[in-house]
Amino acid sequence: MSKSVPANRAGFRGAHVLVLGATGFLGRWVARALSQAGAELTLVSRSAAAAPILEQWGVSGVLRIANLQDRAEARRVVTEVAPDVVFNLAGYGVDRAERDARVAHALNAQLPIQLAEAVAMLPATEWRGARLVHVGSALEYGVAEGDLREDSVALPTTVYGRTKHAGTVAVTRIAREKQLRAVTARLFTVFGPGEHPGRLFPTLVRAAGSTGGVALTDGIQRRDFAFAGDVADKLLQLAMVDASPGEVINLASGAMHPVRDFVTVAASTLGIARKRLNFGTVEVLPDEMAHSSVVVDRLQTMTGAALSTDLAEIIGRAVGAAKLLRWRPEA
Repeated sequence: MSKSVPANRAGFRGAHVLVLGATGFLGRWVARALSQAGAELTLVSRSAAAAPILEQWGVSGVLRIANLQDRAEARRVVTEVAPDVVFNLAGYGVDRAERDARVAHALNAQLPIQLAEAVAMLPATEWRGARLVHVGSALEYGVAEGDLREDSVALPTTVYGRTKHAGTVAVTRIAREKQLRAVTARLFTVFGPGEHPGRLFPTLVRAAGSTGGVALTDGIQRRDFAFAGDVADKLLQLAMVDASPGEVINLASGAMHPVRDFVTVAASTLGIARKRLNFGTVEVLPDEMAHSSVVVDRLQTMTGAALSTDLAEIIGRAVGAAKLLRWRPEA
């Protein structure tokens, strides 16, 4: 554990924190940040086989096995652990192999309801920040037009987007009804070590260890990119701010970059020759959302700054983290 704790993490020292989805991509980054901050962690996973992942990520805490598709189980975990704050990073549907609509509904739409209701029943503690930090998704906006603000009309078109939006709406409603200190952070294009193997950053990291061409889309689609480590830090900050019950926050940089620019910068950082980048040899998937810029005024007001807009900076940190963690994505 780090001896020097950043100021935006110091408030977590000794706090009892429950992390759901702790062994998922972003969950392990949040658990790592909390562990470094000195929080007392209970980490929820579907399987004890996840323990080596947490060890690799430098996470210490109590691992609790739970089936979060079971509504009673989610309430039981919250009641028995009685944490100061809950981070809900459990979800289903980011991996393109996850296509069971019933599981998506259970984890993305129903689980947030059980969590919000259970956390609202917990006794008060000395913790003065949010009691529940829930993670939403940019896909909740779907085909919404114009700059994306938290109060934009959401028009999700995918099962993942619709079920995630249902979870956000439920958390907001319950938080307002019960005056629960809860926030939802909508995430955009988060990348870094721990991602699903088929996504862009892992593909480029694998390519750095080979010599063949890299099949890519034309790369003209624009995204608001964010390094997972930075997103985890912001989630910790949001847990300590004075937010209205049920507030929704766009957690992003506010800058849109063409995917081609991301690939070019990452290839340079990883030492991949430009001639190996075969743009336009892969079709853009039909469920990829095209959207305008993301408004991050609320994030800036609440935490003092949005995420970095500098691709070279955030990609450099991601590559450095991959080396530090000795992370190699699967084929």
